Amino acid sequence: MLKRKNALYLCTFPMKQLIRYQNASPIASQWRAHCRPAVAMLAGLAAAQIIASLQVYDANQSLYNALTAIHGGGYLPVPNQKIMARLQDFSTAVYGGLFFTLSTGAGISLLSLAAAWLWERVFSRNTIFLLTLLFLWGGILSVLNWKGFEPFATLYFVVIPPVTFRAAISWMPSKTGKQPRHWGMPHLLPVILLAMLWAPQAKSHLFLNIRDHILLSNPLGEKIVNFYYQYTLYPAEILKTLDQKLQKTCALKAFEGGPFKKRLHKILLAHDWLDMGEKKDVDLILINAGDELLMDNGNGVVLRIPRNEFQTHPTRFLKAFSSATDKHRFFRQFTFWSLLIGFPVSLYSFLYWLLFLWLGTWISPKIAAAASAGICCSAGLALLICLWQGKVQTIDHENLGETLMSGNRRERLATLKMLREKRLDASSFEAYPRILKSPYIPERYWLAKALGVAQGDETRTDLVRLLDDPSPLVASRAFSALGRRGEQKALAEILKRIKTSEHWYSQWHAYKALKALGWHQTDADP
Repeated sequence: MLKRKNALYLCTFPMKQLIRYQNASPIASQWRAHCRPAVAMLAGLAAAQIIASLQVYDANQSLYNALTAIHGGGYLPVPNQKIMARLQDFSTAVYGGLFFTLSTGAGISLLSLAAAWLWERVFSRNTIFLLTLLFLWGGILSVLNWKGFEPFATLYFVVIPPVTFRAAISWMPSKTGKQPRHWGMPHLLPVILLAMLWAPQAKSHLFLNIRDHILLSNPLGEKIVNFYYQYTLYPAEILKTLDQKLQKTCALKAFEGGPFKKRLHKILLAHDWLDMGEKKDVDLILINAGDELLMDNGNGVVLRIPRNEFQTHPTRFLKAFSSATDKHRFFRQFTFWSLLIGFPVSLYSFLYWLLFLWLGTWISPKIAAAASAGICCSAGLALLICLWQGKVQTIDHENLGETLMSGNRRERLATLKMLREKRLDASSFEAYPRILKSPYIPERYWLAKALGVAQGDETRTDLVRLLDDPSPLVASRAFSALGRRGEQKALAEILKRIKTSEHWYSQWHAYKALKALGWHQTDADP
């Protein structure tokens, strides 16, 4: 009973504090000023999560139909039937939708919050400035739908801005005339400082370093990484161009049976364009028109190409078709920059809000605000220091065996990366058996990558064992390593595992490994 009461207290504490500060007139204005960003962004993120869940669910249903057709056509579907069942589960869409909520939703909410602050505080609700904002808003919607109407992508930009803008204006404290123009700078300075310090890290494999040196160094971080790799591929399918998708569907029209149709069929299979026969709902309809081939996406002819040139340069024309039908370019780029900027700023705002509510129980709002900003800034600096410490300046090329035995696991990781770059056999070092059974996921991960340049039955057997690693990261890299080694003996093992695997990420790498080994989809000749 006591534990249940404590849990209830923790869940309701922020809202109780919200009501307390809102009703306490002497400090209500200060409370609203400090918590406005988090409240406004929370409203925007809530709207984003609803849209994202529906968007991913809709995409999952389309993918399910395509995979069903692929399987029915006698091809090997990826993801396999175990994952296909999850595509119809709405909870999968909700979890997958978190990616767009914390990236696209966070970015739009942040921009809307900034627009509200400028309109209210800097331009004093100037009508011309508001019209300028509306003009920019319309411009973004036009660019977003330049190559065709995108309903869900449009919903993000239509719904989130007014929701966030309205929440920001509603929670903005009234001007008292006593606050200087630079009153908000103490709250912005920590964000600006962190942005300046973190910006250089974006050029040096930022996400991989955060994953390896921060998240995978503790149990909670491992759960976050596993969640990310389990559910991110669902929204990723929405952002990919046709050329980036693992399997695409096509149909050949107006072709008579014969050598030319068979050649086209084999060319398309080699590029993972799977012929669905007479089905209409496909990614590409290739139409025979005399000396030309017409490439139709179902909404009209996109490209006209000489039929003989297509046989000579199929990759070039298939990529051109993919680029011409890509309607997500702006949305994809916006999502990336939102993940890079919007997500960390949102995280900072919510952490600041919770700290302020908690500290404000015992100390004055001004001191609580300063302390909250200081703690948030310190947390950001502490994470940055962890990354800086993870950088190994020099590795002695003559003593790689010693660094593999080092007590510093970051030195061991740097050495494993070097072994892969220099194409050295990791199994020839004394530390190999120990690293193979290391409890530290990044070590097993980078060892699997390093074994991609090794040879011999013993290391291949070790890689096959790593296919059963509890971490999908390690298993996926073991698949990639088997493909990179170029040993045909691995084909049967990969084919068996790809059909029984329960993780989409591992299956994706397994399919890539099959392609690297020269395997192609096959079915009955047309």
